[in-house]
Amino acid sequence: MPYIKLTEELPGIAALLKDYPTTAKPLLELAQVLLRGESTLSEGERELIAAYVSGKNKCQYCQYTHGATAKHLLDVDYDFIDRVKNDEADDELSPKMNSLLNIAGKVQINGQEVSQSDISDARKHGVTDKELHDTVLIAATFCLFNRYVDGLSTTTPKDDSVYDHRGAILAEKGYGWQTDV
Repeated sequence: MPYIKLTEELPGIAALLKDYPTTAKPLLELAQVLLRGESTLSEGERELIAAYVSGKNKCQYCQYTHGATAKHLLDVDYDFIDRVKNDEADDELSPKMNSLLNIAGKVQINGQEVSQSDISDARKHGVTDKELHDTVLIAATFCLFNRYVDGLSTTTPKDDSVYDHRGAILAEKGYGWQTDV
């Protein structure tokens, strides 16, 4: 049960975005820039980072929504997404993606956990300044989103098809179309 009155038929952050449009607009704009803006990381890779951090934060709504979005964008199955979130897919990911997820995981704990060694490892695998920047900002932003969703105890659907449906829409449309909520 949500801690504040929210539109009942909308789960997770969707209710918060609808009911609080003043904050929705900049949050959606940030999500659109981070997850769909210009980047050498694919949209699917960026969604995978969002799902990974959300999984580490145990935010059910966000990890399943962004996991579903990554699934649709990367054309993978949910088992793969789960292996990534559980740090069991190292051999299925590129060294570059592994190094970025390592950094994202450290940001999820505390930004000061990221070390020069982590950065050097990422550089060794071809990670650029922009990719480092984007990974850290996605990780930090999803900590905010996860705490927003869970801190107000928003509704979390039990039916996996809700996440798959939402993920398909986000994969196709991104986040910019929602800025009129």
